[in-house]
Amino acid sequence: MPISQVIVLAVVQGLTEFLPISSTAHLYLSSWLLGWQAEALEFDIALHIGTLLAVLLYFFRDWVQIIAQGFGARAGRDDERRHNHMLLWLLAIGSIPVGAAGLMFNKQAETVWRNPYVMGVMLILVGVLMWLAERASRQARDLASVSLADSLVIGAAQALAVVPGTSRSGITISAALFRGLDRRAAARFSFLLSTPAIAAAAAKALYDLHKHGGLHAILNAPFLTGVAVSAATGCAVIAWFLHYLRRSSLTPFVYYRIIFGIIVLALAFIRRPA
Repeated sequence: MPISQVIVLAVVQGLTEFLPISSTAHLYLSSWLLGWQAEALEFDIALHIGTLLAVLLYFFRDWVQIIAQGFGARAGRDDERRHNHMLLWLLAIGSIPVGAAGLMFNKQAETVWRNPYVMGVMLILVGVLMWLAERASRQARDLASVSLADSLVIGAAQALAVVPGTSRSGITISAALFRGLDRRAAARFSFLLSTPAIAAAAAKALYDLHKHGGLHAILNAPFLTGVAVSAATGCAVIAWFLHYLRRSSLTPFVYYRIIFGIIVLALAFIRRPA
């Protein structure tokens, strides 16, 4: 894959993985509309590792404190995390539904569901759901108040992200808003909850590559470029998005999803994918 194509798709991945607009839809549609071949397994691994590095680097201190407190130690100064000693286990429990969904529906997600019709519909439906969540949310709770019920509901919502066009952050932030979390706490919990899922996806992709000929295929410039660009872009987007949510709503992303979804469906009917 040419370096220019790697950089474009890595930037798209970094921009859209953590914003509530669906990275899968943007990657697929970018390649489809530009006439590029489907991304190779090696590139898929690079993007997964890059976004995993982004969330791990940005939330490194969070994870140190969460893991330490999960095993009974005292660590960190963040009041929200310090007052929720069970956060590690709530994140673990919340990760179970998406793991089960991935095992059951991975083939469909990678084949029959990966088309512009499904993506266009999901872009619109989840956009409407985000609008409803904004209107319904009390936004009265922070990360310290996250409960087992919250973890189960938000984790179940994350399982829907196996359907292309859904957006992991979009569906989980919406679920958290419905549970009464404020926007910034909803996004932080969403990103923390995404970490095990992204790590599992990267591990599975590495295992698949090992079965198809070995891991030596990833030690090249395009792979390392994809990792670096998607990681750097992802870190910047996380920082910006969390800052944005301090004062602003998800409404611009709602409009973007609905308009983009309509355009995707229109293009799909005019220019049918191969």
